[in-house]
Amino acid sequence: MSNRKLIRPEIAEQKKDGAASRSVRRKQSPPEQTNAEEFYYLKQMAARTPMVVVLTDGEEIRGWIEWYDKAALKVNRPEGPNLLIPKHNIRYMFKEEELRRSRQKAATPSTAVPGTRAPTRPAAPGDDE
Repeated sequence: MSNRKLIRPEIAEQKKDGAASRSVRRKQSPPEQTNAEEFYYLKQMAARTPMVVVLTDGEEIRGWIEWYDKAALKVNRPEGPNLLIPKHNIRYMFKEEELRRSRQKAATPSTAVPGTRAPTRPAAPGDDE
């Protein structure tokens, strides 16, 4: 038998290369903050968009967002005093025009396929953004 040289790399080299390639293949974790909430609030504040804020107990508050922070929203209302609402008391919020649109669609005859139903929940923040 003749002396042959190994074509494949040494086992120690494979372990080094394998560890390096595994770290390259690992996906990056998503960022902690996307700033989507901040973007949405700033956009609505700048336009003074009439909003409907639905609280956890089902009460609806109508007005526009004057300012926000990490824990609360300040809502100005045309009728009644301005309110400072803790975010943990908010179930969801949507633009008041979405409510008007859904009422108009309900009033007009639908061309929907029989046996299907359109969703009745108003759009959540960020649905149209």
